[in-house]
Amino acid sequence: MVLGRLVHYGVDAVLLSAVLAGVRRSTGLTPSIKEDTFKDQPTLQKVFENYLWVGEWTMDMGTALCSSSPWFERKRP
Repeated sequence: MVLGRLVHYGVDAVLLSAVLAGVRRSTGLTPSIKEDTFKDQPTLQKVFENYLWVGEWTMDMGTALCSSSPWFERKRP
């Protein structure tokens, strides 16, 4: 029961990170992770950067998977 809940929260965290990556790619907006924001806790800044990197990686893998699938086609605007 506890393991299932932890997996669920982990998947939710990855999905939220992927949404943030999608927002960054489509609008250019990104969460601020400047040095002065995390000046007291540099470890927290590194954790947040890694969290956002997981979202970028998830978006890249999802795009690669969809582009190799016959169910999707790329349309240029």
